[in-house]
Amino acid sequence: MFSSKEEFKNVFLKRLEMMYGKRFEESTVRDQYNTLGNMVREYISQHWIQTNERNRAKKQKQVYYLSIEFLLGRLLGSNLLNLGIRDIVEEGLRELGIDLQEIEESEADAGLGNGGLGRLAACFLDSLASLNLPGHGCGIRYKHGLFDQKIVDGYQVELPEQWLRHGNVWEVRKEDLAVEVSFWGKVEMSHINGRLTFRHVDSEKVMAVPYDMPVIGYDTKTINTLRLWSAEPAKTFPIHKSVMQYKRETEAISEFLYPDDTHDEGKILRLKQQYFLVAASVGSIVRAHRRQYGHLYELHKHVAIHVNDTHPVLAIPELMRILLDEEGMSWEDAWHITTNTISYTNHTTLSEALEKWPIHIFRPLLPRIYMIVEEINERFCHELWNRYPGEWKRIEEMAIIAHDLVKMAHLAIVGSYSVNGVAKLHSDILKKREMRLFHEFWPQKFNNKTNGITHRRWLLKANPQLSKLIINTIGDKWIKEPEKLIDLKPYAGDASFQQELAKVKRQRKTMLARRIYEQTGVVVNESSIFDVQVKRLHAYKRQLLNVLHIMYLYNRLKEDSSFSIYPRTFIFGAKASPGYYYAKRIIKLINSLADKVNSDRQTNEQLKVIFLENYRVSLAEEIFPAADVSEQISTASKEASGTGNMKFMMNGAITLGTLDGANIEILEAVGEENIFIFGLTAEEVLRYYQNGGYRSHEYYHYDKRIKQVVDQLVNGFFPDAHDHFEPIYDSLLMQNDEYFVLRDFASYVEAQERVGKEYQQREKWLRMSTVNIAHSGYFSSDRTIQEYANGIWKIQPIDG
Repeated sequence: MFSSKEEFKNVFLKRLEMMYGKRFEESTVRDQYNTLGNMVREYISQHWIQTNERNRAKKQKQVYYLSIEFLLGRLLGSNLLNLGIRDIVEEGLRELGIDLQEIEESEADAGLGNGGLGRLAACFLDSLASLNLPGHGCGIRYKHGLFDQKIVDGYQVELPEQWLRHGNVWEVRKEDLAVEVSFWGKVEMSHINGRLTFRHVDSEKVMAVPYDMPVIGYDTKTINTLRLWSAEPAKTFPIHKSVMQYKRETEAISEFLYPDDTHDEGKILRLKQQYFLVAASVGSIVRAHRRQYGHLYELHKHVAIHVNDTHPVLAIPELMRILLDEEGMSWEDAWHITTNTISYTNHTTLSEALEKWPIHIFRPLLPRIYMIVEEINERFCHELWNRYPGEWKRIEEMAIIAHDLVKMAHLAIVGSYSVNGVAKLHSDILKKREMRLFHEFWPQKFNNKTNGITHRRWLLKANPQLSKLIINTIGDKWIKEPEKLIDLKPYAGDASFQQELAKVKRQRKTMLARRIYEQTGVVVNESSIFDVQVKRLHAYKRQLLNVLHIMYLYNRLKEDSSFSIYPRTFIFGAKASPGYYYAKRIIKLINSLADKVNSDRQTNEQLKVIFLENYRVSLAEEIFPAADVSEQISTASKEASGTGNMKFMMNGAITLGTLDGANIEILEAVGEENIFIFGLTAEEVLRYYQNGGYRSHEYYHYDKRIKQVVDQLVNGFFPDAHDHFEPIYDSLLMQNDEYFVLRDFASYVEAQERVGKEYQQREKWLRMSTVNIAHSGYFSSDRTIQEYANGIWKIQPIDG
């Protein structure tokens, strides 16, 4: 159906009329999208079936990637691109009077993620399929995802995300493969044939129904699977609850990503989500393996289960439960299989993100799982005692259960065979500080796998203008082998290439300027520096530092007639978690500043501030190609890796950042002359945390620039905010500025001044931009996944 333009048009018209019972001329964009999506899914169905059959027939080891988030974005465009049929479809639709881009934009962003964690998972799936590797995703089919962000009077307002309002053309419901998941109840113990057995009784059942989505590799016949689980009522209802209460509580499990957990009710729901994900996924994996091999004694030789951060770590006790209670294995055999099946990626050094569950919530909700975790902890502590007799403090610090809490990161390390960080600095901090005791005990478990992004979405699809220029310059081998982008480096000083690169950037800035006007009504100068910070809103990512610097620039422009800057457009995009009130105040601060700056005729020729609401993948695809400056300004040691820095770099933006996460590896790749580095090092930050000595008041009193902008948070400078910014003021002075915003302020201002000067040296800037693009191939997720495949999972490409 896609072999030629004419064949495509004929099939498309017939299919549309057959599906909707109306003439083509009466069809809507939604009708056209669904028709095209169904055609694509039908087109790949044979390869999808063959991929699964090939895996089974050749008994190849497969990896299952468990993640609470998969931030997929829109799929139609990337699927057409990966299948190599985009040109045929685009030309055929054009002849029918249809704009393919309009159809693509009618697709909702799949509401399955929040930020970098989920986008990384999506990039990994793309690379697994594109490298012909047998790897599948397991997640939750959130009905409403995270939330739709609206900005009302400068404040974030959360609305339910309606990504499934019109259905999902890519999914296939497979009710016959549903898995039963049990909560609450109690555990009965008995001796059968001299063996202690356990039965989970009086439990509340929930059905996990799978919806499978194809993961299409680029220019391959490999179609892997993303299996998403939906929570539905079981056939047997609990007798102690009303039908409606049970139905509501069941469906809530797969309704929203990250429910508010400030109260026990929310904590219970989040823990339910996590166990629901792993019980359904592990149950499905085990069932398929048992059907093929008849037993589970060699599960670890055929299956690798990877847990993406701590959310799916209950896969460890759940696999133990199946091996112990259903297979009747000994503890030793079950533990050997489990700890050779499961691997773990740590994504953070933030203590609040290293999940800990109160026993009073964990034990009643998951009684058998808690018993197994308790036994794992007992055996582990006994092992520690044998190694470190009498070292009670060490054992207490390493225990999985301590102080009435279950420590999920500790469980992950103890129950897996590999623990990896996601950037060199992050992995070093884990080994030397955050997980030092575990690294001393198991040095062989720890390794680094620096994150990557799929260049096919973030360059080839998101920036076809730049992709075409690169292909015309060095050919197209980089699409399959991204590190061949380095062949672009000799053109960094080529005048004609620079001229074309500048044209591409200007074109993308024009497109983004149009989007900004549509969303905000603000006209921005397309010749200005587009200085961009788009990412999840968190205090350690320091959007506040960016804002305080803009306030400083505004003050200088207002007060000093001799002061001028090269025109700047500061662009923000970020969602704050609904219960993270401090972060929501930062959003209000950005918008209050935007209102003030953009309406001031004295300054707005040189300075504009834009906040783009509802930041998401499809919006990111418009932003990254247009950016000149990539703001990566987290407090050193806090950002595990970051992947936005890689997406900006790949599109020719220059990084302005701290020595944090993957910024360090970008610096090593491009050289200090092609990046703007400022601020404290990770060692200096960690030294402050360990030894003290930082006093934010000193920076406030001795730097009049800082005093002025901090005072403006509370002195009526923002008349629309009343006392709304007092918590921000207090965080900087009363709470001693936990993330060293004031400490790094002067260094940041100086770095920004360098940006302004170097941007005006156009040949130099375009050379820097080219060098960044050339070195970005290393940061492709293809490289990352190949390292996981070789170093952790031990999986091989699918033949045939």
